[in-house]
Amino acid sequence: MNSHFQGEDFQGVEETAAAPRQPLRRPTEQPESGPLWRSYVYAIGRAGTGLDTTAPRLTGLRDGRLRTVTAGRLTALVSSVPADAFSTEGMKAQLENLTELEAIARTHHTVVEAAHTGTTVLPMRLATVYLDDARVRSMLEERGAEFDALVSRLDGHAELGVKVYADPRAAATDPPPAPEGPAPAASPVSPGRAYLQQRRAQRRTQRDAYRAAGALADDVRGRAATLARDRVAHRPQQGELASGAEENIANEAYLVPTDRIQEFHRALAGLADGVPGVRVEVTGPWAPYSFAAPPAGSRSA
Repeated sequence: MNSHFQGEDFQGVEETAAAPRQPLRRPTEQPESGPLWRSYVYAIGRAGTGLDTTAPRLTGLRDGRLRTVTAGRLTALVSSVPADAFSTEGMKAQLENLTELEAIARTHHTVVEAAHTGTTVLPMRLATVYLDDARVRSMLEERGAEFDALVSRLDGHAELGVKVYADPRAAATDPPPAPEGPAPAASPVSPGRAYLQQRRAQRRTQRDAYRAAGALADDVRGRAATLARDRVAHRPQQGELASGAEENIANEAYLVPTDRIQEFHRALAGLADGVPGVRVEVTGPWAPYSFAAPPAGSRSA
């Protein structure tokens, strides 16, 4: 699963009276509205561009069947979810449980990516939940101009992720270059002095690896700038999201025209070859999660 979910707070949960708790079994004919259900929105696209035919082939959260809700030029990809589990309190509990969070994020991502293969979509944030389909339709009507502009901006583009990692320990395992000529006779060194020399060498190795990773990240930005329409810098991944012993130095997303994706990959291929303790990872193409908001300083009509 791609790690584009950045930990945003969930949005769009609308509630009236608390719904009664129920077993998480789905009836044969699932209603589109009612006190036991809420409407979960995965993505928005243009009406008549393929989401209507994509929806019946996909399964959403809790094995819910997908459907579309349309208003004007826009269509939302929606499924019904249990009201108790996806209320404000129920959703908070799920997001605090890493197993449940991963299941929600994985299903959300799978649905969005499947829709993205057939048409341009605007991915919604994780856990965007509305009271019913009527509220989803009202949302499309109220924010129609904003969403239409965003879909137009994303049309013909995909997201590529680029991460730069530093691993000082890996850099330290690379043997230093062999000196030219005969080696000078070694002078006796006390154990304490040898230890201090080793520590200084380790610190130099760490500094060198981080400096090299930072310089490489700058090089990535320079090369990508000529190929991408936009860039978003995410916080470097840490803790359970980090990759092994490596430290994530840069975590960025690029909005790239689909006809330049291969060129983008070629431009960054082998960039870290020969740089000890530094690695560059390029992922995608993905649906443009990182660009599903208006650019800074823009406003909808």
